[in-house]
Amino acid sequence: MELDYVKLGFKSGLEIHQQLDSPRKLFCHCPSILRKDEPDVIIKRKLHMVAGESGEVDIAAAHEASLAKDFVYQGYSDTNCLLEYDESPPYIIDPISLKIAMQIAVLLNCKILPITQIMRKTVIDGSNTSGFQRTALIAKDGFIETFHGKTGIATLCLEEDSARIIDKDKGVFRLDRLGIPLVEIATDASIKNPQQAKETALKLGEILRMVNVKRGLGTIRQDVNLSIANGERVEIKGFQDIRNIERAMEIETARQIELVKTGRSIAEVRNVLEDGNSRFLRPLPGAARMYPETDLPLLKISRQMIDDIKKEVKELENPEEQLKKHGLNQDMISLLLKSKKVEEFKEFLEIIENPQIVAKTILLFPKEIASKEKKSLEEIEKILNSDVLGNVLESVKKGKIHESEIKRVLLGIVRGEEKEEPKEKIENIEEKIEKIIKEKQGLSANAYMGLVMKEFSGKISGSEAMQIIRKFVK
Repeated sequence: MELDYVKLGFKSGLEIHQQLDSPRKLFCHCPSILRKDEPDVIIKRKLHMVAGESGEVDIAAAHEASLAKDFVYQGYSDTNCLLEYDESPPYIIDPISLKIAMQIAVLLNCKILPITQIMRKTVIDGSNTSGFQRTALIAKDGFIETFHGKTGIATLCLEEDSARIIDKDKGVFRLDRLGIPLVEIATDASIKNPQQAKETALKLGEILRMVNVKRGLGTIRQDVNLSIANGERVEIKGFQDIRNIERAMEIETARQIELVKTGRSIAEVRNVLEDGNSRFLRPLPGAARMYPETDLPLLKISRQMIDDIKKEVKELENPEEQLKKHGLNQDMISLLLKSKKVEEFKEFLEIIENPQIVAKTILLFPKEIASKEKKSLEEIEKILNSDVLGNVLESVKKGKIHESEIKRVLLGIVRGEEKEEPKEKIENIEEKIEKIIKEKQGLSANAYMGLVMKEFSGKISGSEAMQIIRKFVK
């Protein structure tokens, strides 16, 4: 049965949590990377509820406290610090993260606050060693346009990410993710139906990709808030796949209809399941969980900073004009925009300041190789990923490869050809690759692929390299 969302008095809003791509964490200087090797530090904590600024204890905090859990935190002596163990006060907020958050605020038509108070948000479910999350309201009152009309942006906050869950049942968390900077974008309740919710999420994702944000699974999370007339607000958490939003909202709306009929609707947080259903997680938190961060001064954002950010964002919003400045012809510009490789183009320009060579390397050569090898462009681009292309351009910059040889080198990588080198020069390949992985832990297999291809300079094939990498990176 098709639901009439207008008659139901349906209201909905989204919360988007996106990790920012800054080298350091938000309130300390530890690197913002996830690691796969075994931790070498273990600490234990029991977290306690505290009253918020209003003097009241938040209902969600009280619920978590009633479970009386003990928590175990895994850390690393070289990439975690005393702040993450809750043994040290915080550093001043990361300026790179603040700049990215301000860029997003301008792109969302928000008003940036010139002065704001960094707050502590009580969280005692184990996701933070301190029992609270630091957050700062950066901007408010924005909007984006959708097919169904405007979706209002209520607030944009800059905050620290939570510790990574290793074993929820046993209360085991890892500190590598704790403190990674992220923005929380909260829309208002102007979303009229599940279709607009999905469109809003996709539009926000498109905007976020215009700035320096982390990519990949787990770097962005969506939560949905919804209610119907005479019912309570419900928050559904844990969407990793935007395609699941519509179905989950339809199922929850139908569930709310039955609960309202029987007078059993309650304000709660629920965790989404793969089939679109959800299960109870905890009571819905309120304003009572917030209180000021006393170890940091007020965060001040000058008019000059805001004006500078607005100028930068104008360039972000008009990539075609930016590309014209690099001397590219209209056909090449159209190809870059259509293939959504503008950011990759900019990154490679930092390696080698030759726009024509960079554009050919990421656009024309893979296409020509795909045609020559009678393979799809998608297959070729999986082999010639950003890391591989970047390292080839690095070799050009260092004079190891001439510009005229780029296409030939890329073709060799695709075919898995090896250069004729004395066997002794490439002995112990597996050991050398293992050493590379150990020296730079926590990267993706593709990232290691780039490092390996750079190290061996064509002495092994891409397929052989990936086969060995897979032995050490699951």
